[in-house]
Amino acid sequence: MKNGFSLAISLILASCTPREEISSINPVNWEDRMIEIPNSDSLALGTTYLSVYSQIYSQTEHRTHDLTATISLRNVNRKDTVYIEEAVYYDTHGTPIRNYFARPIFIAPMETVEIVIDEVDREGGTGANFLFDWRTSTESTPPLFEAVMISTSGQQGLSFTTQGVRLEPER
Repeated sequence: MKNGFSLAISLILASCTPREEISSINPVNWEDRMIEIPNSDSLALGTTYLSVYSQIYSQTEHRTHDLTATISLRNVNRKDTVYIEEAVYYDTHGTPIRNYFARPIFIAPMETVEIVIDEVDREGGTGANFLFDWRTSTESTPPLFEAVMISTSGQQGLSFTTQGVRLEPER
C-alpha cells in the first residue's frame, strides 16, 4: 500500500514539474551551418511551400489529435551545395510563428537537415505551413522539402506525408 501511495505521489509531482522548452529531439546547431552566400549570378533563387499539420481533426471539428512533424530539407544534388535563406513556420491563420535561422545556412550535397515540431507544440494548428527561400546553382536540381506527421494513441498509429511545392515568383 505504501509503495502504491509513493508511486502516486511521485507521478503527481512529476506532472507538476514545468515542461522543458519545446525543442527538436535532435536539434541542429544552426550557428554551425550559417554561411555567407557567394555573390554570384550563377545562383538561382526559389521559394517552396510545404503544408505541415500540428493537429488534425478526428470524428468532429471539435476534437483534434496532436502530431509530431519531421520536416526534411534535402539537397538532392551530388556535387552542388544548397543555401536556405529562410525557413518560416506559419500557423493556420497565416501568422508567422518562427524563422528557424537568422542567416542563410548551407546543406551539403546529398545531405538532409531536419526540423522537428514536437507533438506538444500546437501553435501551428490544423493548417500550419512553411515557406522556404533557397538558392542553388542554375544547373542544379532544386532542394526537396518533405514533412512526415505521426501520432500514436494506445494501439492506434497515424502517419502521413506532404511534399513541398515550388512557387512561381510573384509578378
